[in-house]
Amino acid sequence: MYYWHWLRNIVRLPYTSGYPTESAPVVEAMENADALTNYRPQEPALFRRAAAIRHVDAGSCNGCESELSLIAGPQYDLTRYGFSFTPSPKHADILVVTGVITRAMVPVIKTVFEQMTEPKRVVALGSCAIDGGVFKDAPDVMGSLDGIVPVTVAIAGCPPTPGDILRGLLAAVDGEDPRVQREVGW
Repeated sequence: MYYWHWLRNIVRLPYTSGYPTESAPVVEAMENADALTNYRPQEPALFRRAAAIRHVDAGSCNGCESELSLIAGPQYDLTRYGFSFTPSPKHADILVVTGVITRAMVPVIKTVFEQMTEPKRVVALGSCAIDGGVFKDAPDVMGSLDGIVPVTVAIAGCPPTPGDILRGLLAAVDGEDPRVQREVGW
């Protein structure tokens, strides 16, 4: 009697967006072409998208964190690209820092960065981590994350979209923006 639900689920397409390998209209409307900034282009990593992400919140409004949590959901599904979150910096390959970098957070960020194994990548997520955002002139705000640890990719926005975050993570691992089409010879 209820077998038609099974058949419908077999035939129905998945809910995940095809981004960034396919162009989805919803994601295309949200994209910001200038959001991705490569500070230090990297050679392609040996782990090729089997990367663990360690997130450090340096003190933010949780706008970037809410967008970062969306990429772990079913629509963006960061696990299909080989990414996962880890609570330990010793198991992490990518350090994602959000929020305003204050004087009190500098030793914490340096300690987490030093505990990571090579090859390690650093992603500055949001305007606050890139240059301090609206708080850059406040006392005890250090400004840019790039002055503390070497930033691989900076993802601009307040907050950046989930599509831009995925682009930035893929650029950190692959060494180039995934929107750049390259010809693959077989």
